[in-house]
Amino acid sequence: MTEHIFTGFGFGPIQGGLFAKEAFQSGNFTRIVAAEVDDQLVDAVRANNGSYYVNVAKADGIEVLKIDNVELLNPNVTADRQILLEVLAQSTEITTCLPSVDFYESGGANSAASLIADGLKNSTAKATIIYTAENNNQAAEILEKAVTEKIGTLSEKPVQFLNTVIGKMSRVVTDTEEIAELDLKTIAPGINRAFLVEQFNRILVGRTRISDFRPGIECFIEKDDLLAFEEAKLYGHNAIHSLLGFIAAVKGYVKMTELKDDQEIMQIGRAAFLQECGAALIKKYACLGDELFTEAGFKSYAEDLLGRMTNPYLGDTVVRVVRDAVRKLGLNGRIFGTMQLVLEYGIEPRNMALGAMAGIAVLLEKAEENNLPGDLRFGDWRKLNDSKIEKIINWLWAGQTSKYADQLIKYVQNSRKLLKELTTEK
Repeated sequence: MTEHIFTGFGFGPIQGGLFAKEAFQSGNFTRIVAAEVDDQLVDAVRANNGSYYVNVAKADGIEVLKIDNVELLNPNVTADRQILLEVLAQSTEITTCLPSVDFYESGGANSAASLIADGLKNSTAKATIIYTAENNNQAAEILEKAVTEKIGTLSEKPVQFLNTVIGKMSRVVTDTEEIAELDLKTIAPGINRAFLVEQFNRILVGRTRISDFRPGIECFIEKDDLLAFEEAKLYGHNAIHSLLGFIAAVKGYVKMTELKDDQEIMQIGRAAFLQECGAALIKKYACLGDELFTEAGFKSYAEDLLGRMTNPYLGDTVVRVVRDAVRKLGLNGRIFGTMQLVLEYGIEPRNMALGAMAGIAVLLEKAEENNLPGDLRFGDWRKLNDSKIEKIINWLWAGQTSKYADQLIKYVQNSRKLLKELTTEK
């Protein structure tokens, strides 16, 4: 198959700065379409003749890329919806880049699941693969179930839903001053937003098992089983990013790049990465024989990420990294989930516990934003005692429990003094 047609759902920085960008740069697609309900964004790209711009943060500066011949369609507009259904029926590659898997069925007949189901039901493509880019290791299975329930059985044509592991940091910059400061090109003329993505492009996807089918986007790395790599992202990349962000917030930093000059905090992040989550992941997955799960391989992975997380050209803000603190501090989330993994393999999660304590400090500081109940708004985290820390943690875990619960709480309680010392001006 030499001709491919691409359809994406959602037009944020991962769709625009990764999937649609790679589809365009591959030269393998005769048509590139994205479904987007933001009228202002749709109109801006259309007015720019289907072209948009992506700012790529490299190690030594920002490169601006122009992506051409992209059609944005709003499924809530009748004419656009009809065109979208026709394109979906011809698509060889479909990608969902939505805020979460909860959005698959949001919008009724115009939801991603409904539109994909209609497209597959009338498919004329020789085969179709569907990448799910939501941050959920069961995203492909969730979307496949939703689509299958709507059409009974999938198309007679070969169809495969694929999970992804996207370690590419990205964001939409909307602040006028920041756009000017970083000298960013907006997505299109007339819209005050800019896509800013890092150069990193090692994207892992499930292996395509459709015979005689070769994906049009050729740069992705296929894996037979993504679980180990999904855990490396959640318990490595995501966990350390949040740990650094929470501590940075408590210290009053504004940009993640400010951490580059704080060797004490960077060493905490490095120790958590290598000696805690890294050591546990290597013990768990060394049997796979993949280079990542070796001491040298994981060290290279960690050092690369620590540099990327603090890249001055990515301009990542501490506020962005620490938002949605309640979810990130859930029992099985990136902080406490990592601590449980570490304990499971006989390692003490002392540095990760420091991140958890910093997360609680952020939670208290932003109590209103995080809907913290009134009886848990204890004020200054430095004055917390063990009982109050335990009450906050139990609220965060929302009734869930773990065989490591008592240990997790104790590690966090013991880290309060260290966090206080770390954040006190010397």
